[in-house]
Amino acid sequence: MTAADVGVLLSDGRRMPRALRGLNKITADAVTDCRRVVVVGSPADLAAVLTRLLRADRLNVEVAHVRWPWHARRARSGTAARIPLIRDETGQVITKAAYWLPPDDGTTTIRGEATVDDVLLFSGDIAGVRIEPIATMPGLRAAALSSRMRPKRWVAGRAAQLGAQAALVVRDGVRAQRPVRRSAFYRHTQGWLQVR
Repeated sequence: MTAADVGVLLSDGRRMPRALRGLNKITADAVTDCRRVVVVGSPADLAAVLTRLLRADRLNVEVAHVRWPWHARRARSGTAARIPLIRDETGQVITKAAYWLPPDDGTTTIRGEATVDDVLLFSGDIAGVRIEPIATMPGLRAAALSSRMRPKRWVAGRAAQLGAQAALVVRDGVRAQRPVRRSAFYRHTQGWLQVR
């Protein structure tokens, strides 16, 4: 792969890491035009790029994530491997973690029920749920959270689904604008190409 095939997306005013100098700096609109995209930013920045690639049907683009300067060399010369891509029903991808939390209305619990595949995660009232992508099949894991916001028991599966009176969805640190009654995260039919 030549330098012309690689684009670097710098988020939040970040500087070009030394190991990536000489590569093209791109905007978010240009990620679908590259063979490899290097995202220099947060997990939410990476998720935004993967969401754009998913919606453009361009999951054949290799994607590297640089959170710290020492990741940059690997992003340039590493090889890509396909791993599960976890999205929700709105088509938004998560890369680190999502949460179902009580809405910002003074309540301290979610009332409802959640499952991972055919396993009941909780039924009744709970402080919240954490959902994480995993790099191997079946693709994700989820856990009900204690009152101290610690995972109780992880359950792996292809999909996690919630039905509740009201819950706030947080995707890679980004809070949704309004509470929902239903939400689901699941493994997309095609994975993404993670550069390692």
